[in-house]
Amino acid sequence: MNPRFRLSLEPLTAEAFAPFGEVIGIEASAERFAINAGTTERLHALARVAHDGGQAVISIGIAQSRRLPFALELIERHPLGSQAFVPLDGRPYIVVVASTPADRPRAFLAANAEGVNFRAGTWHHPLIALADHSRFLIIDREGTGDNCEEVRCTEPWWIDAAS
Repeated sequence: MNPRFRLSLEPLTAEAFAPFGEVIGIEASAERFAINAGTTERLHALARVAHDGGQAVISIGIAQSRRLPFALELIERHPLGSQAFVPLDGRPYIVVVASTPADRPRAFLAANAEGVNFRAGTWHHPLIALADHSRFLIIDREGTGDNCEEVRCTEPWWIDAAS
């Protein structure tokens, strides 16, 4: 494992993730108000769903775990819409993002049941669950047009347990 291509895990915070999208979580909420005759507190507009020429769809994904050390060998983006992952089991997972495929990626540890919403066109690694059968609510775009571009890394980036 080339140390030059080793990524350190950063805590997932709204400020650190802002260049790539939004963090979806209780602590990330800026606007809160009562609904349902005051029986529910709504944490409003945690993320904006982009769906250029399509429609927003809600799905559930059941992820297999990845074992560390883990090699990041590809990166993808969705140019026509945003993509959100919200953990349903509260299990930790890893989020990897980059400004371009040629840039050094950043790796975030989502450990407090927060979700993420990648802005349209944000380069990211596919979901990296740390526990088998981790369930995620997925909100993204469905419609015509090519909305998934993948690029293989010339040399893999590594995340290991010591990160």
